[in-house]
Amino acid sequence: MKKKDYVLISGIISIIVLVMVQFFIIKDIWKEKDVMFDLKYKTLSREAMDQLRRASHTDGFDNALDLIDKYAQDVWSKEINNGKTLNDSDLASLKKEVFEGVTKILNELQGLSTYLSDYFKKQGFESDFKYKIEINSLQLLDFGSKLDIYSSPDFVKMKQGVEKISPPHVAKIKPRILVNNFFRERNYYSLNFDYYIDFSHKQALVLRSMTVYLLLSAFSIIVVVIIFLVTYRNLMEEKRLSNLKTDFINNMTHELKTPLSTITVAGKTLEIERIRTDSDKVLETAKLIGKQSVHLNQLINLILEISMWERTQFQLEKKTVEIEDLLKDIVESFKTGCGNCAGIEQKYDLQGLRADIDLVYFTTMINNLLTNAVKYSDKEPKINVEASRDREFFSISITDNGVGIEKSEQKHIFDKFYRVSQGNIHKTKGLGLGLYYVKRIAESHGGDVTVSSKPGKGSIFTITMPY
Repeated sequence: MKKKDYVLISGIISIIVLVMVQFFIIKDIWKEKDVMFDLKYKTLSREAMDQLRRASHTDGFDNALDLIDKYAQDVWSKEINNGKTLNDSDLASLKKEVFEGVTKILNELQGLSTYLSDYFKKQGFESDFKYKIEINSLQLLDFGSKLDIYSSPDFVKMKQGVEKISPPHVAKIKPRILVNNFFRERNYYSLNFDYYIDFSHKQALVLRSMTVYLLLSAFSIIVVVIIFLVTYRNLMEEKRLSNLKTDFINNMTHELKTPLSTITVAGKTLEIERIRTDSDKVLETAKLIGKQSVHLNQLINLILEISMWERTQFQLEKKTVEIEDLLKDIVESFKTGCGNCAGIEQKYDLQGLRADIDLVYFTTMINNLLTNAVKYSDKEPKINVEASRDREFFSISITDNGVGIEKSEQKHIFDKFYRVSQGNIHKTKGLGLGLYYVKRIAESHGGDVTVSSKPGKGSIFTITMPY
């Protein structure tokens, strides 16, 4: 496995583990907040009920319970003690009617909910809740006689001593909170019921109380992801620069070996007595040594220039020149120097534009682009050089019919030492510095250079500079 793949996989696994750990932490906090929420409102409710009993000697159900007692007495008098025998259908109908009647009285005449809401509001807590009354058991009584109206299954099990099996605890929030269980027995009834308060927006309230935890968790995950991405990007950049440096050293070694090998061979040739006596051969060999010495000297100067350009900004010696005339001179000189190696068409719309530029660097910039247009062509090179102006800038476009550049490569071609890695159709070796210099020269003049290219369709390099 490659190092970059190992780092990427390790980083992703670490982030996944962190997210899972944060998830379980938040889940536990969620459960704890849910329990604390219920406990808080149950405690507040008990405090409110104690206060209500001390102040009014009631629990909020006295009126309802009194009316239920009267209602139960009427049921005994009219339905049960009138001497009429009730069949199963009539009895079931009576039980249903009594159950619904008692439930309705409890809900309509209870005063506990209003008191709890006011108490919560005074204490600065949420007061918007719904209440629910659930009857566990209801019996009608009359001088030792009794009629079971309703008994919930859980209530029956509890009386029989059967332990209620609770479902597994889950993180899902239950909105209902049991405030209290009430048991009341009067002359004509026995009643057991539960009173619940229900916060339908309980999840939002619990979530709001967890805002700090959620933000800290999200922040920690984001920070770790950012650190990982930055580290991975730096690693990839370091690897890319290392590869570029290796390629540069290999290319430079090759470039240096060529003239050195030629000079060495030429020197050994001069050692041959037969060659030394032939003045033409001596002159030819001397010219070859001189030419390769110049080439070697140029390579050494190039390396020195790289070091200098890294340490300092360009020291421009600007002169005011007419851009169109200068471009024509550069193009003609290039054609002559390369032996009309390319067909070059020119089209200028500069309207006599004059600008302050460094002639040497500007010429180097244009020559590098023209050289690349010829070097990276797999057929007869055809180049279009165009220039135009607007209110603040002038632009120069150099279009070729070369092999083109992949989209993924275009963002790197102006990097130092970078060379397109796909194929090797170069007519001469290079060091990956030509476009780097073009970019640096354009920027030192306050401008920029961009590229538009499609593989097999050629490239368009556009230089934009102020005047």
